[in-house]
Amino acid sequence: MRLKLLTLALALTAISLPSHGEDLLDAYRDARANDPVLSQADATRLATGEGVNQARASLLPQISADLSLSQTNGGSSGGSNLVPDPNNPGQYISISGLGHTRTRGINGQLSQTVLDFSKYANLKAAHSASDAQDELYQAAAQELYVRVATAYFGVLTSEDELTYAKANEDAFRQQFEQSDQRFKVGLSAITDVYQAKAYYEAAKSQTIAAQNTLNDAREALTQITGKPTGNLKKLRDDLPMQPPEPADQDLWVKQAMQTNPNLLAQKNNVETAEHNISAARAGHLPTISANVTYGKNSSWYQNGGGFGSSQNGRASTTIGVTLNVPIFSGGLTQSVVRQQIYHRDEATDALESQRRQVVRDTLNYYRSVIAGIAQVESAKASVDSGQKALEATRAGFEVGTQTMTNVLLAIQTLTSSESSYSQARHQFILNKLLLKQTAGTADLKDIEAINTLLQ
Repeated sequence: MRLKLLTLALALTAISLPSHGEDLLDAYRDARANDPVLSQADATRLATGEGVNQARASLLPQISADLSLSQTNGGSSGGSNLVPDPNNPGQYISISGLGHTRTRGINGQLSQTVLDFSKYANLKAAHSASDAQDELYQAAAQELYVRVATAYFGVLTSEDELTYAKANEDAFRQQFEQSDQRFKVGLSAITDVYQAKAYYEAAKSQTIAAQNTLNDAREALTQITGKPTGNLKKLRDDLPMQPPEPADQDLWVKQAMQTNPNLLAQKNNVETAEHNISAARAGHLPTISANVTYGKNSSWYQNGGGFGSSQNGRASTTIGVTLNVPIFSGGLTQSVVRQQIYHRDEATDALESQRRQVVRDTLNYYRSVIAGIAQVESAKASVDSGQKALEATRAGFEVGTQTMTNVLLAIQTLTSSESSYSQARHQFILNKLLLKQTAGTADLKDIEAINTLLQ
């Protein structure tokens, strides 16, 4: 009866029991509100978007104004000083004594770019850079689905590992105690006792390591959600083992080429580099700007005896067009053009590297999902066989047809099978989500669909 109860306990560890803990959707909502990685991506997106406004601003009217006030002190007492005549611009008058002259100037300027190809190219480059960052933000949003799910199932896997480790330890402990009793009554050799104890001590060490792994897995989920990790709902036992839809890896690759956000971001980076080349080459071209300037100056003076006089100056308005033709800049323009070409080549190589990575990841996750179906079924069959093998080996040991080593190995085999079954189930769900992320189609509905598989 004792052996049957132990076997039943080991079998139950592979079954997800109902719970009322936190589910995957709860974890995602917390992560969506508190994850600093996504917040950083959003801030970067907004900061890059301001580059469009800044590039556009250089094409809009520029208005500036200034006010100046100056004072010119007179000569020594008793001397004669020449100061501007406020009544006759350009003329000077002589005053005596210690005095000073004050001048006030008010100026305003309006300028408007009429033709500047570099500024137009910079605006296009800013738009492309902003579009690239928008795609990277979408990539970060989809990455959050994967990070939350990975951390969530990492906790579930670690919990299962701890459960199996404890069951393994308990089984080896019982086997050690039984061997010790058999030795004391002369039914077995001391070798069986030492061997059983060695397995038992090793199992205790594995339990400690499993507990530490679980603690770290919980912290990994807390790092994303910003909240302590409580009891989590587990995968139900009857998982739908369905292949990807559509069931064609080439169609998944084609989808990824069109919608993978990281790949789209790299394409925008290439466009940005092309526009930067155009802006650099525009350094050879003339620019035209229109200007309107308004100025008004006033001056007044005061001599040492207290006599003062002031006069408002005349206002003037200047309207003109400026043509600037670059002739030679020491080779700077040519150097900037070459530099931007190198940056374009760098972006093109990065795009090709990203394209190849996306193709590889898409095919890998597609094949992993397909293989995962058989892997889960095989792991489940292995658990069933391991349970039966352990029961048969224990029974054989009781009648002397099996050795202690065979019993210990049977326990290890069962625990290993249970661990593989747990990992295969969790990884199958993650691979389906990773496939959609690589294709650029992962969204909240996928998290909701996975959440329905929890209990």
